[in-house]
Amino acid sequence: MPDGARRGKIKHLRWWIAGLLFLSTVINYLSRQTLSVLQPVVQKEFNPTNTDYSHIVFAFMLAYMFMQAGSGRIMDWLGTRIGMTLTVVWWSVASIFHATAGSAAQLSVWRFMLGAGEAGNWPGSVKAISEWFPVKERAMATGIFNSGSCIGALVAPPMVVWIAVHWNWRLAFVVTGLLGFVWLIFWLGLYRLPEKHPHITPEELAHIRNGRLGAADLSQADAKPSRWRDVFKDRNARALALSRMFADPVWWFYVFWLPAYFKSARNFSLEMIGLLVWIPFLTADIGNFVGGGASSYLVKRGVPAVSARKVVMFASAAVMVASIPAALTSSATAALVLISVATLAYSSWAANILTLPTDVIRQDAVASATGLAGTGGGLGGMVFTLLTGKIVDLVSYTPIFIMAGIMPIIAATIIAVGVKARNNRNGLQAAGNTASHKK
Repeated sequence: MPDGARRGKIKHLRWWIAGLLFLSTVINYLSRQTLSVLQPVVQKEFNPTNTDYSHIVFAFMLAYMFMQAGSGRIMDWLGTRIGMTLTVVWWSVASIFHATAGSAAQLSVWRFMLGAGEAGNWPGSVKAISEWFPVKERAMATGIFNSGSCIGALVAPPMVVWIAVHWNWRLAFVVTGLLGFVWLIFWLGLYRLPEKHPHITPEELAHIRNGRLGAADLSQADAKPSRWRDVFKDRNARALALSRMFADPVWWFYVFWLPAYFKSARNFSLEMIGLLVWIPFLTADIGNFVGGGASSYLVKRGVPAVSARKVVMFASAAVMVASIPAALTSSATAALVLISVATLAYSSWAANILTLPTDVIRQDAVASATGLAGTGGGLGGMVFTLLTGKIVDLVSYTPIFIMAGIMPIIAATIIAVGVKARNNRNGLQAAGNTASHKK
């Protein structure tokens, strides 16, 4: 907790909140990446095929898909502080229980439970960003918290491999699970709504209020609770969900299959995976700041927020085509470089797709709409995961990398056509001025 938190006001408190969201995302990805890093060890112990492994991943994705929407609704219902507390406790316990698995089937059960818990991190974090940041800072704040996914994925290979080599693979799940409980101490001590926070300065509170987007940023106290029917009827919410159905599977592929790919297709040992496979996640981390910074820069230069997000997202989708030559090159080094370029572009995309709900959805429905979009991404991820296992067993990884290069272009087109900024004081969509709305 920052110095002076108990004595008075904290300057730039919103950025401390962004830092907490970043740390929760780091821990979230450490927990989920542990299995993918240990896939060669788990395969040796339980002897699953690639198809069997895809079923284990599918169990995670199934729960993740349903609970993206469910946890988003919980966040809007209970509030960000309590909602995030519940989701972190859930996934931390599920992570620890991975250590008890005695078969691939039991592992699937705990993956399902982990997915159910981890789904809440993104709706909760996006809602927190909508509560604490003016529109011109949201993409950068989103890039900060979402960069935690890349840091978690980056740290996981060397950390998990070290634990597995020097201790045993089961302990790795226990360690990542316990980290969530440490995070909760700081979260419960620091997080409140800006209007109710005892340590926010008057200047920062005014800065947050003055930078909001009219009806899209109605405070929970002023807004009537949204209904699921309203969220489903909203054109922007549907477009976000459909777009993520095509884009999210690309990231899931890199997260869950990259170590297995470099082992089987590029002949990497477990030690080489720990030494090198963190690199694509380092570049992905940079991509969060590239994408978030680019759209925030455009907004500050006068470009409408939604237009700025779309420009950066289309450029990012175009760069993700790098995954195609990555599969075709005979050089493992070139493949690693090209995959790293693609992951950088994906995170640039993600910083903006995660920010869009705060631009076009009313605050009391932001988590619900984000969760619905996450459910779309989860559904696409499940289908793509099952296809990956089958195609790799029957053919190779090449068709999967080609699909990973094409699907983001489709996703960007959906956003360009389907997401509109409009002022609708009574609906979910809005793009007005808070000052005039409040007057």
